[in-house]
Parts: sequence; structure tokens; C-alpha cells
Amino acid sequence: MSRTYVLDTNVLLHDPHSIFRFQEHTVVIPVWVIEEIDRFKRDVTEIGRSAREVSRTLDDLRRLGPLSEGVPLPDGGTLQVAIEKLEKSNLPPTIREGSADNLILGVALALKKKGLDAVLVTKDTNLRIKADAFGLPAEDYETGKVQIDELYPGWRTLTLPRKVLDGLFQKKRIAVEADLYPNEMVLLVDEENPSHTALARQDPQDRSLHPIDEVKPLWGITPRNREQRFALDLLLNDNVPLVTLVGKAGTGKTLLALAAGLHKVADQQEYQRLLVTRPIFPMGRDIGYLPGELEEKLKPWMQPIFDNLELLLNLSYSNRGHDAYRELVDQRVLQIEALTYIRGRSIPNQFLVVDEAQNLTPHEVKTIITRAGENTKIVLTGDPYQIDNPYMDSSSNGLTYVVERFKAQKEAGHITLTRGERSPLAETAANVL
Repeated sequence: MSRTYVLDTNVLLHDPHSIFRFQEHTVVIPVWVIEEIDRFKRDVTEIGRSAREVSRTLDDLRRLGPLSEGVPLPDGGTLQVAIEKLEKSNLPPTIREGSADNLILGVALALKKKGLDAVLVTKDTNLRIKADAFGLPAEDYETGKVQIDELYPGWRTLTLPRKVLDGLFQKKRIAVEADLYPNEMVLLVDEENPSHTALARQDPQDRSLHPIDEVKPLWGITPRNREQRFALDLLLNDNVPLVTLVGKAGTGKTLLALAAGLHKVADQQEYQRLLVTRPIFPMGRDIGYLPGELEEKLKPWMQPIFDNLELLLNLSYSNRGHDAYRELVDQRVLQIEALTYIRGRSIPNQFLVVDEAQNLTPHEVKTIITRAGENTKIVLTGDPYQIDNPYMDSSSNGLTYVVERFKAQKEAGHITLTRGERSPLAETAANVL
């Protein structure tokens, strides 16, 4: 049976193509959503770009006929812009009639009153709660979402006969019957002696398992646990141009990525430059609100990166002091940059680290990855549980989106880190607070 989906503004801003995601059903956009889209379209942020794309899409569809009566969509559905309004007498006195959310809710309730199977689709939790209070079905926009508790971890455990494990070290590769993803990491356990283990990685070329070698200290650090060894193997593998590292605070995501990047750029000279960036998002303000030149504006946002770089430099070269990373910047080995200016660029022959990638939308992550030129490696790090962007959550952010979409691609590798190594206090705080 055909349903009628009423879309909230935040759904269109999250996915400008959401209009076309409801197959043969009817999609209704309240006219008050158009009003909100109009206010956002002047923004220079990704939200503004989404708003402008929605406006262009609706203008193109308008040529098929009056939107007020409904126009056909490619998959057999219908799009309609509606102005239905719930009678004021049916609203409780605590509900403000002029609120945009309540006007959108009123459209859905009015359609339901006409006998239609109306469903309100919104990413606003409180609006879904209000809809439920009125007896109206309400859903989150699920397209592109990844259930965080089912996120691909990047590694698994396999139990094998001892002679097979011995063959891994003798022949440097073994074949297994398990259906592994490309570049998936494996903990191999001896079925007769569980304390006898080995670490391996699936090679997408021949689908065999290759042993993971011991890693020498990189810029003063060595991996402290199995997951960090997995991560470092992917970071140092030039045949894996996209690496995603997911984990809570203190698991070593950023530190490992920077150490690997410095090793590849400064020591091995495999890449021209280490380019480090992160979203300017925590307080919802652009860097233009801060005083000074670009470097001064960037410093508060990039301080976590500077802290990690100084730690690596002081571990490798003692008593380097404060701002030790500036020497690398002066030598053009290192570049710190805001994501604000990455659109339109081509980035060849660089080791690109994008920190706090959980604050990026799927579209923004696509923009970044498509900037990669010849011989560029991209590393995305972040914690899906620490999101500052109000239009996303742990399941709908760009980082988890990339992990899920790229898990079957030979160009990508992923590891979810769970064990904190910053300090016993930091690990306890991450678990109990």
C-alpha cells in the first residue's frame, strides 16, 4: 500500500537527494520547509550547499507540472509541496502554532486526517516524540545510516590447525576458506594451543593471508596492543590508499596516523608532504570569527594536532621545546590546513590525515576523498560517539559511512580501536563517565 512521507527540513539538508529515496510512495514537502531551505541557502557551509541543491532539484521538478498537485518521480512515486494546516482548535495550548516544527507537524496530521497513511520523516528526536504524542507515525531518515554496534571492526579471529599457522611463517602466506574482506586483519589462533597465535592481513590480490611483521619504533612510539599493530600495518602499506581508524578518546588514532605519516614523508620520502586537517566545527563558528592571520585563526582548532606532533618530536629528539613542529612546517614536510579550503583542489603525492572525521557529512567526506591525486594516501580518524555537528549522529556521520561503503574495496582498510593507551586515568574516564 502506498504511503505518504512528509519530510522535515533537516532530512533535505542531510541528503539533498532524499526526495528520490522513497520508491513508489508519495513524498510531501510542507511549504514551510521551503521557507527554511530559503534561509539556509545563503550559508557558505555544507548545509548551505545542500539547501541550494534542494532548491535546484525542486525547480527542475516544477517543470513537470504544478508541485501543489504532485509531479512524478523516477521510481514511480510522486512529489508534492503541501500547504495543509491543522486546525488551531485541534492543537493543545502548549503547542505554538507559529513554530516551523509544529507547522510541519500540522501538515502531516492534516494529511492523516484526510485518510492518508502519513508518516513524518525527521532527524529531530523531539519532533518525533511530539508526533508520537499526536498518534502520528514518525521515523528517522535511515538511508546511509550504519548501526554503530554493527560497524565493521576491520579484524576477526580464526582458529586453525598448528601446521597451518606454521606455514604462515615458513611460506609467508597461507590460504584460508574464510570469506574475508580486502585488507581485513586476522588473529590466528592454534586450535590445540590457544596461546599460540599469529597476526595476519588478507591480501586482496590473491586473497591469501600474509603475516604482519614486527614494527620498529616510529618517531619514538611503538604499538602497544594488537589493534594498534593492525592499524600501523595499514598506515604503512602504500597499497592501501584509504585507511579509516575509529575509536574512543585515547586509543592512539591520531598519534599513530601522524607517526606513520612523518615516517613515510620525512624518513622514507614516499610522499611529498604530510597534510593534516580537521573540521572547524566544535563551536559552530567559522575561523573568520577569530582574530589574526590564518595561522593564528587555525591554532585553537588545530591544537590537538600540535600536541601530538610535539609529543612525537620530543620523543624522537629530546628537549625540542614548545612549537617544535614549526621546523617541519618551514621545511615543507608538514602542512596544517583547514578543511574549509579543500574543495576544488587536487592533492597528489601527499599523506593526508583528516582528524575528527566523525563531524563530516557523507557528502563532505566524498568531497575530500575525490580530491586525492596520484600517489596520495588518505587517513580518516575519529570517534563516532563524540559528534559536535547537530545534523548528524553516531550512525549517520561521514566516517562510519565510509567504513561501511569501503569495507569490500581493495583500496581501503579499517580498524576499530577499543583499548585506550593514553593513561590509566584517561581509559577509566572514557569507560565510566
